[in-house]
Amino acid sequence: MATRRYTYCVFCQRASVVRILSKSMTAAANLQTNIDFLKGEPHKRHPGVTHLKTLRLPEDLQTAARSIIHRAQVAQLPDRTRNLTNFLWSRKRAVEDSTLRQKALSLEKELWKKAVEKAGNVDKQVLVDRIQREVFSELRRTIYRWTPLKYNEELGVVYMAARMAGGYAAVRRALNEIKKRDASFAPQSLLDFGSGLGTVAWASHSFWADTLKEMVCVDSSGPMNILAERLLKGDDENADTRMKHVYFRQFLPMSPKVQFDLVTSAYTLSEIPTTKEREEAVLTLWRKTSSYLLFVENGTKEGHQILMEARDTLLQKKEKTIHDTRPPSVFAPCPHEEACPKLALTPVLPCNFHQMYMPLYGHNSQTEKFSYLILTRERPPEAYRNGEVEWSRLLASPQARTRHVHCRLCCPDGQLKHVVVTTRKHSRDVYRCARSSEWGDQLPLIPDVDNEMIQNEEE
Repeated sequence: MATRRYTYCVFCQRASVVRILSKSMTAAANLQTNIDFLKGEPHKRHPGVTHLKTLRLPEDLQTAARSIIHRAQVAQLPDRTRNLTNFLWSRKRAVEDSTLRQKALSLEKELWKKAVEKAGNVDKQVLVDRIQREVFSELRRTIYRWTPLKYNEELGVVYMAARMAGGYAAVRRALNEIKKRDASFAPQSLLDFGSGLGTVAWASHSFWADTLKEMVCVDSSGPMNILAERLLKGDDENADTRMKHVYFRQFLPMSPKVQFDLVTSAYTLSEIPTTKEREEAVLTLWRKTSSYLLFVENGTKEGHQILMEARDTLLQKKEKTIHDTRPPSVFAPCPHEEACPKLALTPVLPCNFHQMYMPLYGHNSQTEKFSYLILTRERPPEAYRNGEVEWSRLLASPQARTRHVHCRLCCPDGQLKHVVVTTRKHSRDVYRCARSSEWGDQLPLIPDVDNEMIQNEEE
């Protein structure tokens, strides 16, 4: 009798757990289904989709670029193009003077300790000179030697062949995030800091040609500004520009009260040598922003960390003089304003994304891997902060399997999570959205109610 009672109790307990879990999963799925996050869109174009198909340069831009490159007749162009691409991809931040001094003192102390241990009849001045030479030799061998890039016309043409198509693809993919999520945004003015060949102006024009009335391109290199103007005219000095109201400058507008609807800086922060100068540049650009500020860098650890420095500067540091009191908030790609969880990984992995594009020459598509950061003075659309749907960022391509999808996400609570999306647990709509999404898109997930349902059942 006791055995029967024991068996029956175990069966009832297991049945109860199964019933509770079933109810919680059903409740979660029903909650997800009842929320109209699709807004009438099909699953393949749900509101979180921001990736683009393979991009091509605008026809006018591509034709002008090929004409300029052909006229320039740069010697060994393929080799120089490849070398410049590799150099820019491996570019690191310059070593700070304080770090350099600290390392030098540490080396000197270590060498003196070894010299004292050997204790021979050596002239002190000779020993000092020898240790200094050894310190300088070791620093030259181990410290990254950062050198500024000075673009003349020839190097500008090499850069055009090497980076223009990839840079255009990355910027347009980042701008598409704003276009898709904030359909009401219609900028009338643009400021591009470190404009180079003007690809940001071309990418912005592809989205907001009807509203943009002023595009100010700032680059300290005169030859690059000249090349950018030639591209606008189709490499014909007597032709009209392909876009109106584009102005090239070598310095930023002086007045701190002059603001632009959209401010951008692509692949430029990495060309600023010191942390202090980068902070000053970031704060200056933010002062000139009335709506959105966009940064784009290489999708490397260095590029990502430079963007996180900029993010911390704007979110944590307060300016003495504030002309626009609206605080910054992160629009993309982070779904939160906590510390970047990827920086806490060992080893550190960059938060990067990719965009397929067709190169200036060749018939095979290539991939541009980049990191980006968008901040805004406007509050993000309510659809993304309504307390019901949590939009997480896909940090890798979803892996679709039979009746489930593996998704690696950066979530609104600031945590990295591996979520297995199924129809039963997350609803049919979310499951189909997950299967249709790509690396870099956002995915809607309901907060987990399983624990709450179990607690309620037990009570």
